[in-house]
Amino acid sequence: MRKAWIICCALMGVLASTLLAAPASATGFMDLPVPPPTDRIVIDVVTVNGTGCPAGTAAVAVSPDNTAFTVTYSAYTALVGVGATSTDWRKNCQLNIVVHVPQGFTYAISKVDYRGFASIQGGASAIERANYYFQGQSQTAYVSHTLAGPFGDDWQNSDEIPVAALIWAPCGALRNLNINTELRAMAGTSDTAHTTSFISMDSTDGAINTIYHFQWATCPA
Repeated sequence: MRKAWIICCALMGVLASTLLAAPASATGFMDLPVPPPTDRIVIDVVTVNGTGCPAGTAAVAVSPDNTAFTVTYSAYTALVGVGATSTDWRKNCQLNIVVHVPQGFTYAISKVDYRGFASIQGGASAIERANYYFQGQSQTAYVSHTLAGPFGDDWQNSDEIPVAALIWAPCGALRNLNINTELRAMAGTSDTAHTTSFISMDSTDGAINTIYHFQWATCPA
């Protein structure tokens, strides 16, 4: 497994908008981390759109301990070269979800683990990038990871967000969480007439997925 890259994305502009939009209790700051609520967390998938996640190919599940949720893809592959069409080099997916949390709690996404498999020829490269934001709030900056060929193995990227830059769901309101991901396969100097390069966030056995880790906080009474 390729070693995870840890990226801290605390851009000053993003931080400023985060502090303005986040609940006062979360920006106060209370003691963190707060243990996850024991009540069940329910996630409603509002929309799934994109060339990387056709209808019925993306599934969302919450971990039993309420500390994370997982998105599993079954048709998320970008490729270039033999067998690829002119649009296959870039695939994207936007998930729009609502997370129902117990009364008195709010949450932020503190870490995201992206996993997949890639086969990249010499001279070619691939990119995985992502961001997320709550409805009505500013988008976080895209965080990108690049794989350079030759490469043929599982890959894993981790984006870890500092506490000061966490974007919190507003207390007492349901706000849709938008998750944008993108995969790109770029030919570069590779021989596209005889080879294929691809990067995927999918698996025939459902073992490859994306995990979003919760950070919890309590809302003011």
